[in-house]
Amino acid sequence: MSVQTEQENFWMGQFGNEYIDRNRVGVGSNLSFFSRILSRTANIRSVIELGSNIGLNLIAINQLLPKARLAAVEINHQAILELKKHPFISDIYHESILNFHPQNIYELAFTKGVLIHLNPDNLSTAYEVLYQSSSKYVLIAEYYNPKPVEVVYRGHKGKLFKRDFAGEFLDKYSDCQLIDYGFVYHRDPMFPLDDLTWFLLTKNNEGV
Repeated sequence: MSVQTEQENFWMGQFGNEYIDRNRVGVGSNLSFFSRILSRTANIRSVIELGSNIGLNLIAINQLLPKARLAAVEINHQAILELKKHPFISDIYHESILNFHPQNIYELAFTKGVLIHLNPDNLSTAYEVLYQSSSKYVLIAEYYNPKPVEVVYRGHKGKLFKRDFAGEFLDKYSDCQLIDYGFVYHRDPMFPLDDLTWFLLTKNNEGV
């Protein structure tokens, strides 16, 4: 696998492995998260996640859409081994998002806590992969900030960035439009998640 950036090497290595062990959490919060978002969609039969780690998001989606074809793109080898334990994930790509070329098109393509960790200079490439992977819906669930900022991440610089990812995506692709958006809070008493702001977009007005 060829990589281009220090961020890719970071997530391929020991820190990425440690992330796996820190994030083996229950499925309840993800079920709540995706059920709200999927309620704004129709007839989704295929889903691809870019940067899926060990598949916690896809596990929840499989429970909500048991007949959908699921795909995962992941850079970390240990995470790939975990993904292969789930027979309902039919397409697994051990690849960097920045080098990924979709072999199939999926009705929903999404990232969740992934774009924040990419080198900002490579976001345009990531947006293009996200766009090309989808035929109908795009979901961007990341840390939002109206202006680009960098945040020290667990003592590491250059590894976490906040910005208006969805706004940049909408500016780049004029055939996409916003369907809905929302926020999930880490102190939610029932279904906490990591302060993500999500944006559901439709491509070519297919999901409207």
